[in-house]
Parts: sequence; structure tokens; C-alpha cells
Amino acid sequence: MNITIAIDCMGGDHGPVVTVPAALAFLSTHPDAEVILVGREEELAPLVEEAQAGLKSRLHIHNATQVVGMDDPPTSVRSKKDSSMRVALHLVKHGQAQAAVSAGNTGALVMISRFALKTFPGIDRPAICFALPTIRGHTYALDLGGNVDCTPEHLFQFGVMGALLASALDHTERPSVGLLNVGTEEIKGNELTRRTAELLRESNLNYYGYVEGDDIFKGTTDVVVCDGFVGNVALKTSEGLGKMLGTFLREEVKRGPLSMLMGLIAMPVLKRFKHRANPGRYNGAVLLGLSGGVVLKSHGSADAYAFEQAIGRAADAVANNLIRRIQDRMETMIGASGENA
Repeated sequence: MNITIAIDCMGGDHGPVVTVPAALAFLSTHPDAEVILVGREEELAPLVEEAQAGLKSRLHIHNATQVVGMDDPPTSVRSKKDSSMRVALHLVKHGQAQAAVSAGNTGALVMISRFALKTFPGIDRPAICFALPTIRGHTYALDLGGNVDCTPEHLFQFGVMGALLASALDHTERPSVGLLNVGTEEIKGNELTRRTAELLRESNLNYYGYVEGDDIFKGTTDVVVCDGFVGNVALKTSEGLGKMLGTFLREEVKRGPLSMLMGLIAMPVLKRFKHRANPGRYNGAVLLGLSGGVVLKSHGSADAYAFEQAIGRAADAVANNLIRRIQDRMETMIGASGENA
């Protein structure tokens, strides 16, 4: 299957110096894929000059003269019609690519994706969904930053979309859905969580109930639902914890000659642990709820390795026919539940 990925090369904290090498690395391991590098041609062309001929034949530069800055308001995409982000998404809209990947401004990406690629019937807003690693495998968490202010109906729809994703990709017949809260007791939480819980209980979803922060990495449920404010804080906190533990481990290994010797003996184990816990491996969150194509949001500070993983996830989503498989399951799942929304 030929897969074409449009890449917003100008987005993120680092821009082309990360996105272009990541695209080249992706092509080297995906011989049937092509990429369209979207951005300022004068900045992109020198970075691909030394690429192997076999890679160059599957790489195309699409000039875009404007950039949506990380500090720009989301509405800036309306005036920046030739921004790399907007152009990449419109390549998907017009069928020139099956997926787009961006590390750029989250709010702008959600806004332009919603209008360019539309959402499924019954879904008001796309949500950033990420497969977080757990001790049991993974759990799908959403929203992780796309929608800071949500209504109970929005959170209910996130639950539906998360369940659809888990069902489509993991072949889980009735994925369990948990609602992130400050406690598991029904009296806990604010008005938003309590009202959302009512909608989930009344639906035909396999609603588990409230889950707490530690349940995410325990893998208590297949899907964890929250608003974008809470989800993004939880995600960044987990990333910070991982970096802190890595720093502590390196400091302890270097504490003295005996520690260094023991660290040398344990080096194969430490390397496996580092690889397993590396957040870059899990970079790339799908913008769930879009019907017109696949959009992956990369972490803004991602390095080339992490951004390559995001491109790979986009390719996997296309290869697995994510949009079609969700559409196939949408009618049966949301048909019975949608009246609650």
C-alpha cells in the first residue's frame, strides 16, 4: 500500500532541523511510503541535498511561505493561508496525502483540522488521543490538550471516540471506558465530571466508572476520558517524572567507583529500561474524530527520533485504515448512544 504523509516542517520548537532528518529516517525504513515536506523551500532544499537518491525519489517539497508560531493565537491560521500547517492539512483534504503530521501550535492544528477535514456525525470537536504505555500494555487517553474547556457532552463524545478507536485497532469488542476524577467514589468530582458520568452510565458504552491518575498507568481501563486541561497536565507530569527518574538513576550510577562498576555490570538492563521508558518512543497523538483524513500531533519539543515515531504512527494509522474502520463501527456504537449527547 502506497502511503503519502504531508509533514508540517516549520512547526514545533525546532522546525526543519528536526522534521527533515526525521522524514528521511522514516523513508529509509518504509520503502513503500512517500513524504511531502511542506514549508519554506529555501530552508528545506539544503537539508535534503545530501539524501540518497532512492530517498529523494520518494520525497517532495511543497513550498509554503508562512509559519504559524507556537505563541500565535489559534485564529492566526485564518490570516496565514499559506502557512505550512494549513497547506499540509489541505493536501490531505484534496487527496494528495492520506495523513499529516505537525509539531506546531496545538490550538491552531485542532482548529484548521476541524474545518478542513470535518468531524464524524455526532462529534462536535476532535480530541487529541494518545496510547499511553501501562503495565498491561496501553490505554487510550483523551483529550490531552486539544480542548481545554469542555462540556459534559464533549467528554461523552470523547468516550465514544476512544471506545471506537480501541475497538477498531485492538479488536476489543467492548472496550472499558473510565472517567478521570479526583476519587473513585460517586460523590467525588466537580459538576463537569458528575454530569459526564451520568451520560456515560446511560449510554451503551462499557463504562467502568471513575478512575484516578494512578489508574492510567495501571491500565485499569482501555480508555481514559478527561478534558484537555487535565489531560495535558497529566501527560506533561508523567513526562517530567520519567526524566527525573532517569536523572536520579544516572546520578546514582556515577556516585562512586563501586556504583560505576555495578552500573557497568547492569548496563544491558539499564539500556533496555531506557529504551522502554523513552517518551520519544510514544510520540505522536492522533487527532481523533476527523472523518476526512489522519492527523498526528507531535510534541512541540520532539527531537528527530521522536518526530520520526510520530510519522510512523501516522503511516500505521493509514495502513490500518483507521478512518474507515472507525466509520464502520460508528453507526452501531454512536447510534444507540448519540441521543444522550
